[in-house]
Amino acid sequence: MKLITGEFEEKLRLQFAPSIRAGFPSPAEDYLAESLDFNRDLIKHPEATFYGQVEGDSMIGLGINEGDIAVIDRSIEAEHGDIVVSYIEGDFNVKLLDLTHKEDGYIELKSANPKAPNFRMDADDNFRVWGVVIYTIKKWK
Repeated sequence: MKLITGEFEEKLRLQFAPSIRAGFPSPAEDYLAESLDFNRDLIKHPEATFYGQVEGDSMIGLGINEGDIAVIDRSIEAEHGDIVVSYIEGDFNVKLLDLTHKEDGYIELKSANPKAPNFRMDADDNFRVWGVVIYTIKKWK
């Protein structure tokens, strides 16, 4: 994962359609009343939030593909089932956090691709959960 850092000084306001159906067509243009500012409306902790570009295909089962942008909040405490960015021996990785075996002295970082490895992390491993993925941004075209 390649981290993207920087200040959130410039406002990005986009028209916001409050409801978009994925089935029956809706004249959404009639409802474009508000604007959405990603930094104001989606980022709760700007000083602890980073963007990272996903590399690899280990999370494709959850719809996270290479090139997607992960929005990562470092101020949120990771819980079982969260998608997290971990720092393992000098590398950032996106994985699913499995705390099922925490009482047994280890946790697992699981891939969402059967071809990709899972990681078992013991207390003496050089590892930490760096942040929690709160959004992903896809480029379709």
